Amino acid sequence: MSVFGIYLRGMCMGAADVVPGVSGGTMAFILGIYTRLIDAIKSFDARWIGALLRLDWRHALRGPDFAFVLPLLAGIVSAVLFFTHVVPLPRLLVSNPAEVYALFFGLVAGSIVVLVADLGGLRWRDVPALLGGIALGAVIVTAVPTETPETWWFVALSGALAICAMVVPGISGSFVLLLLGKYAYVLDAIGHLRFGVILPFLGGVALGLFSFTRLLSWILHHYERASLLAINGILVASLWVIWPFQLRRYVEVRGKRRLIESQPGWPDAGDPVFAALALAVLGCVIVIVLHRLARRGGHAAR
Repeated sequence: MSVFGIYLRGMCMGAADVVPGVSGGTMAFILGIYTRLIDAIKSFDARWIGALLRLDWRHALRGPDFAFVLPLLAGIVSAVLFFTHVVPLPRLLVSNPAEVYALFFGLVAGSIVVLVADLGGLRWRDVPALLGGIALGAVIVTAVPTETPETWWFVALSGALAICAMVVPGISGSFVLLLLGKYAYVLDAIGHLRFGVILPFLGGVALGLFSFTRLLSWILHHYERASLLAINGILVASLWVIWPFQLRRYVEVRGKRRLIESQPGWPDAGDPVFAALALAVLGCVIVIVLHRLARRGGHAAR
């Protein structure tokens, strides 16, 4: 995979992170880089940290998959800046939510079909893993935000759970923070540089990221089919929150509207049904084309 190809995939992940209810993990899964992403994060281990502290640059630079991580991060940052400043995707989510969500609905739906095809279809013994993923996803996406403590340990726990959610396709980390009642609290702390909140949160993020990715990497390498089916089930459940026609409820957080709850429904008379349908089909086509190009590139490399 070329550096530019990795950069473009990073841009797709960054664009997905801007949309509430869609995670960068979902896009990484769609683009076929999910396992490599998890392994790349896992490569920043204790040995790497030790080499860094010893200023052993030769080992520090040789261990992790920097050829993948650096262009991917550059793409993510570029996309977040582009879709928040040049093309204001958050503003489009308020003015044209049906069209934006329809495109992502098509991307996720297409990825579900592609994954099932890659697995050679579904078998009876696949049902428990698939239904387990759907059940887990359904519990998360239909949960209601609650009031929670503001102690340092719970802030750290919130950071760990949010980053774990961002890594798993189909679950939004910001949505998990909303469920834990810490979305506005953490954003306000960042805006006012309240390090008593920021540092425990970042500590939880680091702990959750490096511990959970190791577990996830082990599961993916030892129980690949079952884990992919469970992830596919989570993606199926996530279609509930990215269905284009929703009754959405927002809260005001630091002067910006943030989605906290949505219920799917049928389109009203004034909804852009045909535009949404066209964008959903476009999303499916994009996934299928990207998948075929990736497979063709893989065959060419062999």
